[in-house]
Amino acid sequence: MKGYVSNFKRVEKKYMFTLDKYNELMKRLDNKLDPNEFPNSSILNIYFDTDNYDLAIKSIQKPIYKEKIRLRSYNVPNENSKLFLELKKKYKGVVGKRRIAISKTQYEEYLKFGTISNVENEQIFEEIDYAYKRYSLKPKIMVAYDRVAYYLKGNHDIRITFDFNLRSRTTDLDLFMGDAGKKFFVNDTVILEIKSCEAIPIWLAKLLNELEIYPTSFSKYGEIYKKHILNSKENNTYAVCGINIIDKNKLRIKKAMIA
Repeated sequence: MKGYVSNFKRVEKKYMFTLDKYNELMKRLDNKLDPNEFPNSSILNIYFDTDNYDLAIKSIQKPIYKEKIRLRSYNVPNENSKLFLELKKKYKGVVGKRRIAISKTQYEEYLKFGTISNVENEQIFEEIDYAYKRYSLKPKIMVAYDRVAYYLKGNHDIRITFDFNLRSRTTDLDLFMGDAGKKFFVNDTVILEIKSCEAIPIWLAKLLNELEIYPTSFSKYGEIYKKHILNSKENNTYAVCGINIIDKNKLRIKKAMIA
């Protein structure tokens, strides 16, 4: 991947709607979009978190400031693919991203020894590494989706992406093992992201409003944590006398031993 940006700030607006509405939107956007240099790809991410998923929990609480660290690839990588180790921050709605390109060997070195040899940008790596070690992070969830990416015609500072088939897994946390995962949506929900350093054009805002496509707050990683991990934990616990939280599976074993 040539000419990638290692450091930027922008505002990201997210929208969610049905596949039918996506098809109607694309008809109305005809001749108003330019394909991105990588117009169709599967985005794979390994999100890093604490044992208690502190970063995911903070993400769904919608604080003024939040950050996350992930490893990303564009399509399922091979031995020669570039991976991107990223620190993504959001403060008062403005998103900043710092990232470095690394090889599979460098990533494995980082997981094993906590350092990377011959890193391309030492300053950015030190920022990522500081956050990684401050939280004592480890790989926790693989998140993937299929993306169609465009620029707004005549203004390539505005990126428009459509994400399909959001999926995840908590095992086999290795991007080289493919992009299979548990689907998040039961229907064909599309996630639109408009990424820009400036306000979107009035005509585009009016078009979205006409189609009843409205901005929403949606963190892929945070919502996957909430649906597939937090809900699972809550289903396996309950209060005894309003005081103790007991794991149901452990309680069943204990009862069987008493019997």
